[in-house]
Amino acid sequence: MNDFLFTRRSPAQYARALHGAVDTVAVHLAGTDRPRSTATPEELEGLVGAVDLDRPLEDLDAVLEETRRLYLDHAVHFHDPGYMAHLNCPVAIPAVAADALTAAVNTAVETWDQSTTATLVEQRLVDWTAARIGFPAAGEADGVFTSGGTQSNFQALFTAREDRLSRPHPASRQERLGRLRIVAGEHAHFSVAKAAHLLGLSPDAVVSVPADRGGALDAVALERVLRDVAASGGEVAAVVATAGSTDLGVIDPLPAVADACRGHDVWLHVDAAYGGGLLVSPTRRHLLDGIERADSVSVDFHKSWFQPVAASALMLRRGRNLRFSTWSAEYLNPRHAVRPNLVDKSLQTTRRFDALKLWMTLRTVGAPELGRALDRVLDLAQEAGRIVADAPDMELVARPVLSTVLFRHRPPGIDDAEADRLVETVRTALFDSGRAVVASTVVGGRRCLKLTFLNPVTTAADVQRVLDLVRAAARDVLPVTAAAGAR
Repeated sequence: MNDFLFTRRSPAQYARALHGAVDTVAVHLAGTDRPRSTATPEELEGLVGAVDLDRPLEDLDAVLEETRRLYLDHAVHFHDPGYMAHLNCPVAIPAVAADALTAAVNTAVETWDQSTTATLVEQRLVDWTAARIGFPAAGEADGVFTSGGTQSNFQALFTAREDRLSRPHPASRQERLGRLRIVAGEHAHFSVAKAAHLLGLSPDAVVSVPADRGGALDAVALERVLRDVAASGGEVAAVVATAGSTDLGVIDPLPAVADACRGHDVWLHVDAAYGGGLLVSPTRRHLLDGIERADSVSVDFHKSWFQPVAASALMLRRGRNLRFSTWSAEYLNPRHAVRPNLVDKSLQTTRRFDALKLWMTLRTVGAPELGRALDRVLDLAQEAGRIVADAPDMELVARPVLSTVLFRHRPPGIDDAEADRLVETVRTALFDSGRAVVASTVVGGRRCLKLTFLNPVTTAADVQRVLDLVRAAARDVLPVTAAAGAR
């Protein structure tokens, strides 16, 4: 029997399945009041391990109930105000509807004959995003949707590498590969170093530029690094500027970095995976001034644009450079094709129609409302920073820039070493309690807690509640940490 497949013969089964799934999520949503359950890893392993995949339940209602117990009841809920850990956002409802549409039709956007208008929708959004960045008019700038910032950064640096190596040079390609360098600030995303490794560059290919006191790339130091690389016989494939670092949320001085890149004839890539939502902010768009001078830009719509994973894009000032990613096959995208095949621009072949999520969100709520939602998040981060700074037992590690707040809990009599140990102990205790989820990191050699806000309905009262949970967790474990320090 094939009635489990989505065909013209199965509209009733399809409707019943989706209604069942929607009802299951709705009932679950109404019954949750915390970001996660208290189940231990061992308990969850037991739940999943008890399922015999060779004995199907053969009833969707039973499967939905099983799925609720295995997945929904123990999922980490990014929509809950107690979730303040990573760059995960509550999602726009029109985007959820878009995911349902694309999952049913199962459109693959790699070629025109598999996608038709889906190709045109993605291209229209690419052109729209390029205009928001300030790139040249459609026809020169171009881009492609990707799975996330890591892929976007990888393709950007691959493109920069190939652009550099395509320039005339007396040395061979292999000789030049060993001398290529990628220059980035010390707080650049880890995917920059990962990309250098995957691109076959030397182990010391990524040259780090020191940060200024605020954590942004130091433009004066950048000039010095670019001169030093040239003097040592190296070639800079790209400079990476960050528009929203993961921990500090800082935005590198884009105009000054662009000046340096222009002066040294170097590719500028701006990693705006986090801060790209500022492109639609009614009040903070100016923070991205200078991004229009980049050669490539990464934007994650599944962060500060409130889209479901995955929705990201790589944007190029000169779209013709996407040719470096093109590989033709007669059965798929022959060179003589007259209609657009998006696989010509992508590192992926089979690819979902993720652009529809952003399209339906823009057509329903509009870009200004997305920007206002982001502004509310950034305003909250500023308020949370003031709350932490005013608390006598809290230490604000860095002034909030975007939506992250770094702090340390410092009860009276606690030294730095004990405060360091307290961070992970408290973070784990909060996670295990299910009442709040926060993150941790290391800044300036000291471990600290991190609150990351991407939920516009989170309030200052929620922040106070989580800080109180931090205090309570610390009180419970302080004797233990003190004993560990004594050893």
